[in-house]
Amino acid sequence: MRIALTQFVTLDGVSQGPGSPEEDTSGGFARGGWLVPHMDGTFVRRASDWLDLADGLLLGRRTYEAFARDWPRITDPADPFAERMNTLPKYVVTNTLTEGAWEPTTVLRGDPVRAAAELRARPGRELQIHGSARLGDALLSAGLVDTLRLVVAPAVLRTGRRLLAGTGAPSGLRLLHHEATPNGLLLLEYEVVGRPGQGEYGGVTALT
Repeated sequence: MRIALTQFVTLDGVSQGPGSPEEDTSGGFARGGWLVPHMDGTFVRRASDWLDLADGLLLGRRTYEAFARDWPRITDPADPFAERMNTLPKYVVTNTLTEGAWEPTTVLRGDPVRAAAELRARPGRELQIHGSARLGDALLSAGLVDTLRLVVAPAVLRTGRRLLAGTGAPSGLRLLHHEATPNGLLLLEYEVVGRPGQGEYGGVTALT
């Protein structure tokens, strides 16, 4: 399977609490809910298209527990995500949980990089990381993320946990798709292509 990392971020890279002010207040974060004012039909359709590619979800403990609390409560048959989120296989990377209540769940204990690598070696389409920014960052730096999808909101918060803030190897990306929604979200899809290139600027004539 390919590992795909999907993240909602602000222009300054904050990924904490996109869905509501109470979603994640850890560290005293009080500016949650920043994605919601910009959500629109184009965003929903594209996010649904992405979820169509998933054969499973790979989550960190914090995100898993939040999702396990919230998604089973959504019973509206018209919701474009709930049925798939609730029925897809879930893999949670944790050393504090022994079992998961949000079925079907497999608890992965031990080294998250090794566990993700073993899952990635299995046949299938995509194993998708939603939320779980620290897990996604660790796997990206370990070279295990194949696709990076960003939904960039037109907001600068200057506080909150940021995506891609950890240490590790740099990553080169190739842009596969870009789209702006009517409400100002920028949808970016990248393929991870190893280390980023380097060069020296030699004037504009060298670029043509």
